[in-house]
Amino acid sequence: MNGIVFPDHRELDFVALGRVCVDLNANERNRPMEETVTFTKYVGGSPANITIALARLGMRTGFIGKIADDALGRFIRGYLERMSIRTDNIVTDDSGAVTGLALTEIKSPTDCSILMYREHAADLELRPDEVQEEMIARSRALLISGTALAKSPSREAVFQALAYARKHKTVTILDIDYRAFTWRSLDEASIYCNLAAAQCDILLGGREEFDLLERTSGPRGEGDEATARHWFEQGAQLVVVKHGGHGSVVFTPDGGSHRGGIFPAKQMVKTFGAGDAYAGAFIYSLMHGRPLEACQQYGSAAASIVVSSHSCSDAMPTVEQIDALIAEFSSEEGETP
Repeated sequence: MNGIVFPDHRELDFVALGRVCVDLNANERNRPMEETVTFTKYVGGSPANITIALARLGMRTGFIGKIADDALGRFIRGYLERMSIRTDNIVTDDSGAVTGLALTEIKSPTDCSILMYREHAADLELRPDEVQEEMIARSRALLISGTALAKSPSREAVFQALAYARKHKTVTILDIDYRAFTWRSLDEASIYCNLAAAQCDILLGGREEFDLLERTSGPRGEGDEATARHWFEQGAQLVVVKHGGHGSVVFTPDGGSHRGGIFPAKQMVKTFGAGDAYAGAFIYSLMHGRPLEACQQYGSAAASIVVSSHSCSDAMPTVEQIDALIAEFSSEEGETP
């Protein structure tokens, strides 16, 4: 057991709210953006990727968001529906907003960057009155993304969703997902992410993202343990601090901590997408009542698979793929991370 109790007998296992966009991943590798000629189109955005990850693992999922009234918006809706993700609460914008774009540069497997276009993005136009209480009431867990807090009316929609989740005792998860280009200032990001984090049961973020939260509140610069204690005082039930290539540390309110390693990628293609894959597989394992060490292991294995692929959303692994990687690593190394 892992200490997190998800409500039983609900139609959906998981819903997410926030950024959904289109990724254009560079086909030419080892080349800077200015010399890249062709790209491949995928659905992107951290909360969308995490939802896709859980759907690929067999969970019953839904998404709450807003898409543009254009070909890319229709591409997003169609893709999610093919993944059997409920799109009842994906609203089509009528204000002229556009689909957010992310163009990726792959100079080398470890030197990657993302060029984002987020001006008047449709997902940030989601209004509080467009969030369906019924979808959250029918789900065991709700994930919100920090980028959805960057602007109104999406910001208010997040807090409306959290209010519905509290009302119906749906477990709440915050993926901090800090993207500097979306915010006007670091202080603004810190303030609103703190307000949301204080209403969530599970917090997921990199060390730098927790440092952002602590910019205006909390034990600034005192390390992972102090960060976890601070959020447990605010009511969190689980704090997950990701350290990239150095694994992750999961903290529990009783003072426990669990350090997880990584699975080395066999042929690393890129760095982006690992965090979303980790989050999806970690949450999947958590919802199946597995020990925290096993949740970390599953998340790390999923991340290894995704960084070995050109895409993020399309590469989200199945249960069989993750189990095969863990079994293969165990037979070769005699142990798992």
